[in-house]
Amino acid sequence: MRALAHEGTNGMEGLLYRTLDKPEPAQGEVRVKLLTAGLNHRDLFVLHRHHSADPALVIGSDGAGIIDSVGEGVEPSLIGKEVMINPGLGWKDNSDAPPAGFEIVGLPYHGTFAEYITIPAENAVAKPDFLTWEEAGVTSLAGITAYRALFTRGKLKKGMKVFIPGIGGGVATFLLQFAVAAGAEVYVSSRSKEKCDAALKLGAKQAVDSNEDWQEALGGIGMDLIIESVGAATFNQSMSLLRKGGTIVTFGSSTGDTFQFNLREFFYGQFNLLGSTMGSAEEYLEMLSFIEKHGIKPVLDEVYSLDQYEAAFKRLEEAKQLGKIAFRIGE
Repeated sequence: MRALAHEGTNGMEGLLYRTLDKPEPAQGEVRVKLLTAGLNHRDLFVLHRHHSADPALVIGSDGAGIIDSVGEGVEPSLIGKEVMINPGLGWKDNSDAPPAGFEIVGLPYHGTFAEYITIPAENAVAKPDFLTWEEAGVTSLAGITAYRALFTRGKLKKGMKVFIPGIGGGVATFLLQFAVAAGAEVYVSSRSKEKCDAALKLGAKQAVDSNEDWQEALGGIGMDLIIESVGAATFNQSMSLLRKGGTIVTFGSSTGDTFQFNLREFFYGQFNLLGSTMGSAEEYLEMLSFIEKHGIKPVLDEVYSLDQYEAAFKRLEEAKQLGKIAFRIGE
């Protein structure tokens, strides 16, 4: 099979579109013939986390396709079923944190940027009819991450004021769509006027330039909930927007893991700071039900063939995308 695999050298230099053996499903597994896949920031990080001495690794966490083979103990009737891949391995029920042994497809196990993938049968979830193949292929990782951060961790309720810094990526656009659908009042920021305009069309109440003074631009509105993924570059400014007793949920740190903040301001403000990571299989099914109920589809940016991976990764790395970048793999 043709696949996008990383080996030998850290970073993009170790990534190669190549031929690998087609995998066979083990006991309890299914093999999926992939039709589409989605690119995530995680894939950029994996290029540096996958050690140069390790065997070749097919990267990618998002994908959708058709089951074409099953392993021992799996119902043969699943062959031919259209499925999306839940990339969370070993996290079945909603819990405070992932259980020991939780992993994500694409590291340490082979991922979705290939013509075929084998996964546990329970991770192959029926594709909703209302999603196209491209939409189904990019929804899983961003969708479940946004859902848990907003609803499980952030306890989002109708009428709450929500701020999302750095609108534009796949998780951020899902956060906006989910929060609007739930009846929240949503505010966003971006360096790009195009992305700010797009956010307003998706239902944001106000979109501010990332280089502005956010408090001034928003007229001193206190936020009930802020979903942070930018990290060092925005965290303190985000915290300054919280109402007394407000909550920040963070699931990423794209501009840096470490920074300083005023602890006295934090405890006098009675603020809550919560971490979030992806989500359980239970939440994944809830997320799919939510998007079907509200008719939510991912914002699709560009669609590439797998051999055009260099252009796709460059677009993501330069933050030019609005929403999700997709790969078209099979027919």
